Amino acid sequence: MKLGEYIKETRAELKHVSWPTRRQSFWFTVVVIVISIVTSLYLGAFDYIFSQVLKLII
Repeated sequence: MKLGEYIKETRAELKHVSWPTRRQSFWFTVVVIVISIVTSLYLGAFDYIFSQVLKLII
């Protein structure tokens, strides 16, 4: 396949993509950040508890 053909087909496929609006992109980003923070707090708490239990055992 030639490069020009590939680029032409890629552009045609990108016209079929349903791109999110600016508002949707903003809220998706907020959701990802919130989920990341919640997950890190959850894992951090688990790590802290596990460390304290190990200190008691050792």
